[in-house]
Parts: sequence; C-alpha cells; structure tokens
Amino acid sequence: MRSPFRAPPRPEAGGHGQALFAVARCVPFAIALLVVGIEFSPAHFLYTGPLLTATPALAAVTMGPKGTISAACVALAVSVATATHNQAWGSQQVYTNFLAIFLVSAASIATSSAMHARRTSELDQVRRIAAAAQEVLMRPVPARLGPVRAAGMYLAAETGAQIGGDLYEAVQTRYGVRMIVGDVRGKGLPAVRGAAAVLGAFREAVHYEDDLVEVMNHCAAALQREKAEPGAGDAESLAEGFVTALIAQVPDMPVVQLVNRGHPPPLVLRQGRVQALMPASPLPPLGLEDFITGPPARAESYPFTTGDRLLLHTDGVIEARDRDRGFFGLPEAMEAAPACPPPEFLEYLHQGLVHHTRGHLADDAALLVVDRLDDETKRPDSPPGS
Repeated sequence: MRSPFRAPPRPEAGGHGQALFAVARCVPFAIALLVVGIEFSPAHFLYTGPLLTATPALAAVTMGPKGTISAACVALAVSVATATHNQAWGSQQVYTNFLAIFLVSAASIATSSAMHARRTSELDQVRRIAAAAQEVLMRPVPARLGPVRAAGMYLAAETGAQIGGDLYEAVQTRYGVRMIVGDVRGKGLPAVRGAAAVLGAFREAVHYEDDLVEVMNHCAAALQREKAEPGAGDAESLAEGFVTALIAQVPDMPVVQLVNRGHPPPLVLRQGRVQALMPASPLPPLGLEDFITGPPARAESYPFTTGDRLLLHTDGVIEARDRDRGFFGLPEAMEAAPACPPPEFLEYLHQGLVHHTRGHLADDAALLVVDRLDDETKRPDSPPGS
C-alpha cells in the first residue's frame, strides 16, 4: 500500500526506472571525465569542445537549476584546465568553446529553472487537491468526544500524496464513542475507493446499529459492493482484495469493546506500561468472509479506565524498518513518550518514525489515539482545562 517526510519526487520513482534516472543524472559528469581523459592523454588532438558544450544541456533534462549550474561550472573548469595543460590559450578555438559553453549554460539554467517552477506549481496544486480529498474521505478527528480526548494522524507512503489505502474515523454516538481503523490491500485509486466504501458504511451504521459486529458486517457488505462495480479492478486484484479493520467502542463504562477483522491489535498505555489487546478469537479481514468458521463473532471487552491511553494503528507503523531492516518499536516508543495531550503524543511517535526510517516510510501509516477522561472532566459544566 508515502508524505510529509519523503525526498522531492523523481520521475518513475522506484525499480528499474529509478536506476535509469540515476544513471542519466551521472551522464554530464561522465562526459566531463571523458574529456579530461582525452585531453590529458596522447589523444588530446581530438576536438572535445562539443562534448563539454552539451554537458549543461544534458544536466538541465535530469537535474534542477542547482545541478545544471554545477554541470556548467564543471564544464568551464575542465575547459580552463585542458587549455592550460595543452598551452592553447590565445587560440580562437579556446575562446569559441568558452562562448559556446556560456551561451548553452545560460539557456540550460533558464530552461531548468522554468521547468522546476512549473513542476513545483503542479505539485502544490496536486497537494491542495489531495488535502481537500482527505478532508472529505477522512475528516479531522475532534479533540473531544464524550468520555475521551482524541487525535488522528495519516502518513501516506506515495510521494507527494496525502491519502491512500489506510483509513480511520471517530464518531460520538448514543452507544458511546465509536472508532474504526483499517488498511486496504493494494495501492492507488483502487485502495482509495475501498477505503471510501468502508468509511461510508461505518459512518452510516454506527448511528443505528447497537451491535459492533453488525457495524463491521455493514462495512464488509459495502466492500463487496465496491468490488462488484464495473471497472473496480482486474480479476486478480479483486480476488485477492481485502481490508483489515478494527472497530472500537468506548461507552460510559470503564471498558473498550473491540471487533477485530485481521488488524494489528490496539495498544493500551496504562501507568507507563503498554499492553496489546489481542483478540480471543481471531477473524479474517473484510473480503475474506468465506474463511470464517465457528460460532458467530462477538465484540470483546477490555478494561479502559481513567488515565488510560488507547492507540489504534495500521501495520505501516509497526512494520516500518530502519537501514538494518529492524522494525519500529511502537510499544517502547509509547512508553518513552512524555506526558502530553494526544496531538503532541502522535507528533512524538511521528518523529520517532522519521528517525527510525531516515524519512523513508515504505507503507501508509494511520494512527488514532484516545485518552480516557475521569468523571469530573466528562461533565458538561466542568471548567475548561479541567
């Protein structure tokens, strides 16, 4: 199934295309090296001027303005060095080469700057559109929901994107605060469509279904309808498509109720220690209902008392790797986090992910955190900040 901490986008990022692009960026400097080799060898009688003249022009195709300026400076430095070594100063050929390099460099820098400005403008527009789409698909989590304080964060793995195949939502209902976090298998628009289908079903069902299992069933049915739509995807992706999902409910009682369909278990931070809320009866993800066996599913309850902090997350967090292929230690990061409100807590985890992955998140990541408030804080007439 990448966001705020990726390097600037490169064309055809990833795989064979990325390798070819890296090689193309080295071509101008390889040409300069070739000229040095020729001019400082017995073959210096060969005319290398056109090769150096082409260096900044080639750099403008694959590099930005700074790279083009660097290539132009290298070309000028090589021209000066070879003219000095071959004692060619004063010849018309040397000054013609300098003039050609200067003119081509000026044109290449101007062209590269214009292309860079245009790409930046287009990327800014795409990001604005993505931000608007994210507001529709995944609305900001309210800071206060009944008996809890909450915050959410989404980190998309696609370069320059802000939405992807992970999802989360938190809604206050007559049954309590209900939340969902999920992870759609796949990437691109099909993953976004799957996430939209599940979120739409959740937002509707949470207000009239008293049973959490029925809410999850509505999400599963919506996903099946989405997969049945014409043009939803190729046969292989439809056959293998699924969504891991977790629905949680925080009622007025000091418990949290969960229905887990193949999703990483949530974590509770209680008195400085983290505990994973493992399901007693594991269930397959949405879209794989044929694998459900045994008695009907039911919601499972776990203690969730005043001062507890609950974190719902996707596997993009716990499967984030460092350069040594080591996983991100989410429980340890939660225990090491300072006492702070939910938004600052998520930012602390975000910075931990950035440090662990060196800014290269390989998968989408979604986090939703809620803090259980005490009875005094929950009262409507409680003073602000209590």
